[in-house]
Amino acid sequence: MSAEYRDVRVRVEGSVLEVSLTIANKSRGTWTPDNFSLGWQLFDPQSSLFIEDGAWTPVANDVPPGAMANFAISIRFPPEAGAYEIYLSHIQPGGGWAYTRGEPFLRILVEAVGEEMGGRLRILAQEMVTVRLLRLRRIWAALPNLIASPVRTIARNHRLIRSMARRDILARYRGSFGDVFWTILNPLLLMATYFFVFGIVLRSRFGADQSRTGFALYFLAGMLPWLAFSEPVGRAASVILEHRNFVKKLVFPLDTLPVNHVVAGLVTELFGAGVFVAALLIIRHSVPAAILWLPVLLVPQLLFTLGMCWFLAALGVYMRDLGQIMALILTIWFFVTPICYPESANLSPAVTAVMHQNPLYVLVRGYRAVFLEGHAPELLPLVKLWVIALALFFLGHVWFYRLRKSFADVI
Repeated sequence: MSAEYRDVRVRVEGSVLEVSLTIANKSRGTWTPDNFSLGWQLFDPQSSLFIEDGAWTPVANDVPPGAMANFAISIRFPPEAGAYEIYLSHIQPGGGWAYTRGEPFLRILVEAVGEEMGGRLRILAQEMVTVRLLRLRRIWAALPNLIASPVRTIARNHRLIRSMARRDILARYRGSFGDVFWTILNPLLLMATYFFVFGIVLRSRFGADQSRTGFALYFLAGMLPWLAFSEPVGRAASVILEHRNFVKKLVFPLDTLPVNHVVAGLVTELFGAGVFVAALLIIRHSVPAAILWLPVLLVPQLLFTLGMCWFLAALGVYMRDLGQIMALILTIWFFVTPICYPESANLSPAVTAVMHQNPLYVLVRGYRAVFLEGHAPELLPLVKLWVIALALFFLGHVWFYRLRKSFADVI
């Protein structure tokens, strides 16, 4: 710190703010009228937008290290009524404003009454503060809204989400021979294809059960979370463009559009889970009690998927080829997740280490644990999954909310 502010006095004279203070030279150099001044800047406290740069007041004479300099600053406010934020800080040539370098400065919050009402000022707050502390305060103040906003959006529009998800599922195959049954048939046919390639042609097997039915159960347990994840994520990049007519309707909650796809993916998974449980009853004649742990996996799965969809939906407005990029990424993601092959496959330690950081790996491993192995998911990977899912859920919504303001300009 090169300067220390002391004996700060702030008072109001009509529409003028009078500030007097003493600044101690804590640097190793001598201050002169050419290298040390005190200045102020005016900001809008709501938006933090810069309004006005005030005159600089240089020191009256040379101030050696350890000595004091007295200042008296008069700040006349604009005639417009409203709240104003003042940054009063020293300036040195070559270094610019000291507050931008992290040094403390005097912050004054003032409320002004228009000239038609006498042009009076009222001091709301004054303090010595740093830019870093202000940023931390803003982040802390924004946290409740950051946490509540996505939850509030889903709760407030749950009927709309349910209606649009239902319409999406029914309209996807409307007019086709299978109609809505394609919602079940499509993932079943996809899983049958992979089972034929890996279970019959390549003869992949899992654990001690080397039979085809054993492979089918382990494979299908891994496909359940993958289908619910890959379907909405694969469509997320184009969801805003597909509903571009909603963008300019200010009353429509655009952030519900990705939620519709996630709900539709969940419905597909629930149908698949019903078929899987029926297969368990036929092949093993029972369903393990550990299936009660399934919600502990399902909730972070939905949070992670929705956060990813919000992120991709907003980015897809600006990157029109994001859908094609995501198709490639999802293909790679599928094959680096041990769905078609066992986790104990002969892989290098580096590949295994990367695989363990994959949230889908944790989900696949967890589904197999509760459905087939009869025990709870591993605790530490599950905790990490919850942390990642919650972070992506909230940050994805913030990202979407920030970018949605310019959707209409781009579309």
